[in-house]
Amino acid sequence: IPHPAATLINPVLVESSVVFAMLLCVHMAVWNQHSWCIIALFIQAFYAQHKWDRLLRSGGAVFQFRPSANSGIVPASMVMPLLGLVLKEKCSASGNVYFERFSMVVTITGMMLALFLSLIALGITRPVPTNTCVIAGMAGSAILYTAKQTLTVSEVIEVLEVLLIFVYLSLIVLYLLPRCLTPGEALLIVGGISFIVNQLIKRSLNLAEVKGDPVNYFLPVVVVGSLLLGVFFALLFCFMESETWVSSLFFHMMTAVLGLGILMPWLSLFIGRHPIMWLLDFVTLNDRRLYLLGYWLFLAAVATCVVLHQNYQRQAGSKKHQASTVVRKYFHLIVVATYVPGLVYDRQLLHVASVGCLAIFLFLEYVRYFRIRPLGQLLRQLLTLFLDERDSGPLILTHVYLLLGMSLPIWLFPGPCAPKGILPGAGGLVPYAGVLAVGVGDTVASMFGSTMGEIRWPGTKKTVEGTATSVFAQIIAVAIFLIFDGSINLNSTYSWIVGSITLVAMLEAYTTQIDNLLLPLYLFILLLL
Repeated sequence: IPHPAATLINPVLVESSVVFAMLLCVHMAVWNQHSWCIIALFIQAFYAQHKWDRLLRSGGAVFQFRPSANSGIVPASMVMPLLGLVLKEKCSASGNVYFERFSMVVTITGMMLALFLSLIALGITRPVPTNTCVIAGMAGSAILYTAKQTLTVSEVIEVLEVLLIFVYLSLIVLYLLPRCLTPGEALLIVGGISFIVNQLIKRSLNLAEVKGDPVNYFLPVVVVGSLLLGVFFALLFCFMESETWVSSLFFHMMTAVLGLGILMPWLSLFIGRHPIMWLLDFVTLNDRRLYLLGYWLFLAAVATCVVLHQNYQRQAGSKKHQASTVVRKYFHLIVVATYVPGLVYDRQLLHVASVGCLAIFLFLEYVRYFRIRPLGQLLRQLLTLFLDERDSGPLILTHVYLLLGMSLPIWLFPGPCAPKGILPGAGGLVPYAGVLAVGVGDTVASMFGSTMGEIRWPGTKKTVEGTATSVFAQIIAVAIFLIFDGSINLNSTYSWIVGSITLVAMLEAYTTQIDNLLLPLYLFILLLL
């Protein structure tokens, strides 16, 4: 039943106000010289988002962005600055100076990238929007002033390097992948990738400083490797046919060369021994790891069976059979069953396994996209069944987003700043942020909302029942984690946990961005406090 006020309430405004509420929550707990900047950035992003939305509607944006979604500048541009702010607080509490500086760099970088993205919108809007320009100028000068006050010269140079990489990468990505991303998602994904690339280059140039857990070097190397592979073949297959056996052979050979000849030696520089030998030692450290791996392989087989069964049904039935929401959410349940034992028993192994899984997913996506023989055409047939409305571009990224949403809290967990690997209070739930927001919350919301939902939130398709059940399910999930994981000690932070879960659920109801990516990050930020 559409509410009579539904026409008056703009979902974009509600989304922005939910983000602003989260911003205030963070600033109630943490306040330093960057906080003013983040608030100025929020106001500026709000104006810029309005401009971007107008550009997207009128078709005046230079690149093709994802249709049927707003630009999402506000939620996306708040993620990196808030993340850096919260991490800095944690690291200064534990006295880790190196990481404290590092999180300040994250904050300033996030602000610069968001500012740059909104400046683009101002540049291509005609006539020139004077109010927004003034606001952007004020926000920009505030950010630059704090950067000058708080960062050293080398750190400022680092921020500029990331900005440079971001400009080139976003041009490449938006040109090669039309209709895949909204501007906000492009900011999040490309900004993250360019930050990782810059860190990897910096670490590779002074290897004397390389210390820390070998596990943490897998992610940057995998990301940079897949990026190189994708850009190289996208450029190559502009000039030659990709569906022949010759080019398929060439593709597999080049992948092997990149993997074994470039990425392996690079990893062994960081780790100090051969990565494959290290992996074998790592996996066979104790019996529990082997049991976990066996269980995960069994779940992977189950998921494959679900895909094949759905396809068999489609061939038996009509041609236009799309997988229903409930069927798509089976995968969310399988993923929850994958992640929870890993989180409870062995986080290191889960970290390595999720990075490996990301590499495999990206490789298979390349095979499908370029139609590489023998698997390309088959993958195309199998995966078109599970498309949802967010995959309107040439890439199918839903499964990659699901994996990212579940794994990001584990990858971003500030290990060096957590004494004995556990954060006190609500921080104990931080690695579970992905499982809560995406695995439990999103799944329950869409299952209940699509089957029983009656009352809609004004201005959206999401239902109030779905949101309410999702909050309840997440609270129950927290209780279950408490029973199984003895390391979590919440000591009376319950109201904060319920509040942050509710805020994230409200964001889920109102955002048109990829919720698998946004929700875990915001829950992560709120729980870290």
